[in-house]
Amino acid sequence: MHTILIRNNVKILGQGSQVIMFAHGFGCAQSSWKYITDAFLEDYRVILFDYVGSGQSDQNQYDYHKYSTLEGYACDVIDIIEALGLKDIIFVGHSVSSMIGMIAALQIPESFKKLIFIGPSPRYLNDRDYIGGFESADIESIFTQIAEDYVGWTKGISPAVMDKAEQPELADFLQECFEETEPSIALAFAMATFKADYRHQIKNLRVPSLTLQSSNDMMAPQSAGEYIHQNTRDNFLVVMKATGHFPHISEPKETIREIKDFIEGKKVNDQPIDFTLSNAYKF
Repeated sequence: MHTILIRNNVKILGQGSQVIMFAHGFGCAQSSWKYITDAFLEDYRVILFDYVGSGQSDQNQYDYHKYSTLEGYACDVIDIIEALGLKDIIFVGHSVSSMIGMIAALQIPESFKKLIFIGPSPRYLNDRDYIGGFESADIESIFTQIAEDYVGWTKGISPAVMDKAEQPELADFLQECFEETEPSIALAFAMATFKADYRHQIKNLRVPSLTLQSSNDMMAPQSAGEYIHQNTRDNFLVVMKATGHFPHISEPKETIREIKDFIEGKKVNDQPIDFTLSNAYKF
């Protein structure tokens, strides 16, 4: 087996010819997609993986310098694509993986067909008229908590970002995902994530994309999703009924439906998808 496929714990599932690649967010692994992947196995070739340092990846391949920026994580995506010879990919990225996928699509656009961003943010820090949702002191506090008591931080953050109090088992699942990550690696990934600013780069994206925005997401406010929508060519914005930062876990049926509608070219905002239009909302 190709060393990259082992390094990133790559799994290839499904019966279809159309490739769909799911990329997990910070602190998680490919297991975070388990609530929605079955819905794609009949019609798609599903690619799952763990970033180096996450899940069941080869921890020995982790390089703190390489993964100090999101470009390092984009290298993982590109390595997998090239190792498998993938083309016309539908890339589904959660949270920070939205921008990681965008970086990869800017580098090898010919390999991508569509991008789907779930809870994306081009910049988490507020900046003059831009509302990313966090001030510098908020970010520094997160870094300190992760460094001093990662497990304690995961216990507090998991129910808050899941925002599904009536199903506490979902927050428990998320906490278990977080705790599988080595704390020092989690801190490095958090720093790469929260210090990133890709507001300029998204303007260069030419691959059609969908922004799936939860109604109440403490990590990625609606303003962040709207910024991507307004500044990215051929981007469609859907504000979901789902709340929290993990709609693919908390509301899998809605998430599946919105992903498939976009992939299959169905309606957005009760209008047929027209990729000659750069602005299309669905509320």
